[in-house]
Amino acid sequence: MAVVIRLKRTGRSKRPCYRISVLDSRDKRDGATLETLGVYDPVTPKEELRLTLDNERAKYWLSVGATPSDTVNSIFRRQGVYEGRVPKAPRKRTGRNAVTKTKSSRIAAKAGRLEAKAARRDARTSAKKAALAAAGAAEGEE
Repeated sequence: MAVVIRLKRTGRSKRPCYRISVLDSRDKRDGATLETLGVYDPVTPKEELRLTLDNERAKYWLSVGATPSDTVNSIFRRQGVYEGRVPKAPRKRTGRNAVTKTKSSRIAAKAGRLEAKAARRDARTSAKKAALAAAGAAEGEE
């Protein structure tokens, strides 16, 4: 089971509040949780109420392999959950480069499949020719 740490939206319309939750990666955003680690309320005027987080439980879930979302990763870095080297979230490619890279990788994959198909076809053809040559040599000996 792949475990992720992500935000679950709560609160009312135009006033979001989020729970930092641990859940199975296959579950919905607001689905069943394994554990709630804290609350993130980005629009509260009081700074001390903006974020509550159980650092020890967050460290535990990271140690057993839970993957944080980009936003949760940023929150963890600011709260000092990570010790030593702080992992950065991988950059997502956006815009024209993302489309070009995706398209070029699809083209390269298709070219690889076509080459493999041609190699299999050539192998079958050479095997048939070898079988016919062997059959012809066997008839010549008789």
